[in-house]
Amino acid sequence: MQSIHQEFSLASTARRSGKHSAMAAILAGSLVGLSAFGAAAETDWSKVATALGKPGTELAGGVYRVGLARTDLHVRVDGVELKPTFALGSWLAFRPEGNMTMVMGDLVLTETEIAPVMTKLAEGGIAITALHNHLLRAQPATFYMHVLGQGDPVKLASALHDGLALSKTPLGDAGAGAAGSAPPSIELDTAMIDRTLGAKGRVAGGVYQFGIARAEVVRDGGMEVPVAMGSAEAINFQPTGGGKAAITGDFVLTASEVNPVLRALRENGIEVTALHNHMLDDQPRLFFMHFWANDDTQKLAKGLRTALDKINITRS
Repeated sequence: MQSIHQEFSLASTARRSGKHSAMAAILAGSLVGLSAFGAAAETDWSKVATALGKPGTELAGGVYRVGLARTDLHVRVDGVELKPTFALGSWLAFRPEGNMTMVMGDLVLTETEIAPVMTKLAEGGIAITALHNHLLRAQPATFYMHVLGQGDPVKLASALHDGLALSKTPLGDAGAGAAGSAPPSIELDTAMIDRTLGAKGRVAGGVYQFGIARAEVVRDGGMEVPVAMGSAEAINFQPTGGGKAAITGDFVLTASEVNPVLRALRENGIEVTALHNHMLDDQPRLFFMHFWANDDTQKLAKGLRTALDKINITRS
């Protein structure tokens, strides 16, 4: 979700599986044509930023991630106005792999934006891997289009720009915060949340965010999908006053984990709002379970921990 939608510290890249040609064959005709391209250290991300119309951040592991929060939208769920970093965070993540680059992303769109954006992306060789809701009762309704492309990074960025231009997604550099500014504060007991979840979160745009890696390596078509490209258990807390918080995000689950996690969430008063795929050729096969609640922060943190205990995640 990513929203999801965060910067992560990534582990060093593991030895590749040698399945690149198979993936290219599967996606032939729907992906941008491949071209010779250097390794991660040689990638000129400034050219990608120019083609896309929005700069990103280069993360460990060679991932270049671009946040495209829908700051133009004012969406409410059950009376709570959602911050862009809470559930309205479009994003794209680029990662060189041998002589090509893979891009994956999640685009937040309104109902009227879906058809024109989808058509333009498909014309530009970008594959659509999922289209669905993440939340219920959202006003106005928002939808989430997951995308995949493989080839020259600048061509990929240009095709994505052309598709996004048919939406009202804000592009351009909104400007970074002042260097050396104080760490952002938030009206939540973040230490309690960290202890309860067994992980460390970060504040972003008034939201307390977690990205917790699965224990196994996630791949799509044989290519590694690190947490910055959408394979993390994503949890967001937005304070709603009086010791309460709204929560949303998505758990990344294998088939055997789906119903144990669903039951754990429901037994703790957390609503399951969607269950679906985000990728098409993932190994292991993964399902994404989205959730929502607005309640006492400590109660919700404990409920989320109960669900996390049923997932094969990295543990400290």
